[in-house]
Amino acid sequence: MQRFNGETLSWELRDGCIELALHREPCNEIGSRTLEELEQFVEAHETLKGEAHALIIYSRMKPGFCAGADLRELYFRAKELGFENAAPHVRQFLNGIHRVMNTLDASPLTTIAAVHGVTFGGGFELALVCDLIIAEKMARFCFPELRLGLIPGFGGIPRLKRDLGNAIVRDLLLTGRSINASKAQTIGLVSQLVAEGDALKVARSAAAQVRKFDRTTSIRAKQFMKPLPYAELRQEIEIFCELFTQPAVEAGLRKFVESNDAHPYLP
Repeated sequence: MQRFNGETLSWELRDGCIELALHREPCNEIGSRTLEELEQFVEAHETLKGEAHALIIYSRMKPGFCAGADLRELYFRAKELGFENAAPHVRQFLNGIHRVMNTLDASPLTTIAAVHGVTFGGGFELALVCDLIIAEKMARFCFPELRLGLIPGFGGIPRLKRDLGNAIVRDLLLTGRSINASKAQTIGLVSQLVAEGDALKVARSAAAQVRKFDRTTSIRAKQFMKPLPYAELRQEIEIFCELFTQPAVEAGLRKFVESNDAHPYLP
């Protein structure tokens, strides 16, 4: 499959580069439908990776790259099942997300996240699976999960610790604060800082540069530099599922769902 147009995302192979576009309103919240379409992409990736050298992930939505997990869907599903009984459903969802994220993380392609605006929670974690993050100057990064009584559940802690170290992880996780793109570049999270509206253009230029090099060498270099922390990723799922049954989670999700703020994910 060279092209796919779905409800929440689309992709196409062009000039040896796969472009995966997120386009679910309001800000690409990742719920069950997005997971289904990401799983379809992972299946297609097995064929596409032999025809491409790079993958770009970007958003067509104005507010940003991705606001994270679909907390409304999560809340109402857990409420239907009963929060004390919802852990198996949560675990199934997280296992699916991790399979997708791990496949993208370990892809032989050079992967590039072209981000703008809100890049929070699960959206931040999606960006972290990529080899390069190219960010527009107004992009912001945040792990707000502790406000819900949770930790990031899509692999964010192990991947950020792998790439940047514990000090940054503790700061972002324990304070819940957001950082801007300039700060993100200073600490080594963002590889290139670009003007508003330029992230996709610059990502395409980076993909074109990658194409100049021997593919086998690029793959071996990536495997050497970017091992997957599988044990910690599994442990993250266990901790998330344990926390999910605590009263603080139901209260935090209810507060989020009942918020009248147009953008309740913002700090």
